[in-house]
Amino acid sequence: MAKYNINPRKEKYKALSYRNSVPPTIVEDIARKIIQKLMVEQKYRDPNYSAKRLADDIEVNMRHISAVINMRFQQNYAQLVGKMRIYEAKYMLQDSHFDNMTMEDVAINVGFTTRQSFYAAFYRECGMTPREYKLNHNGEPIADVE
Repeated sequence: MAKYNINPRKEKYKALSYRNSVPPTIVEDIARKIIQKLMVEQKYRDPNYSAKRLADDIEVNMRHISAVINMRFQQNYAQLVGKMRIYEAKYMLQDSHFDNMTMEDVAINVGFTTRQSFYAAFYRECGMTPREYKLNHNGEPIADVE
């Protein structure tokens, strides 16, 4: 047993059954619909837009949504939406048209419900606070999302 009763994490790379439930012929179609809803229609900006609502909107089983996001984007729904929000926030922090906005305004505009959740997600993704990012990247072109 490890110190403090903490055991090392075991990798969970076994084949998940729900992944096999998505016919390969429709994976790309579902992925395209996900991108359409989240990015083109900017549903990621809605803090109440859940994976369940996405599944209902594109008329696909919730497990299929989860499986396709995991297979196609190598992340879960919350991570995908979070990255989209951070990408938009980075753009807004660099663009002088948004200089009059507070950090709270930017957070709410991209879909975060609180300043604290925005700062935590931004720091997790970028390794710096939004304010530090704004000071260090003012006027530079936005970097691609990984």
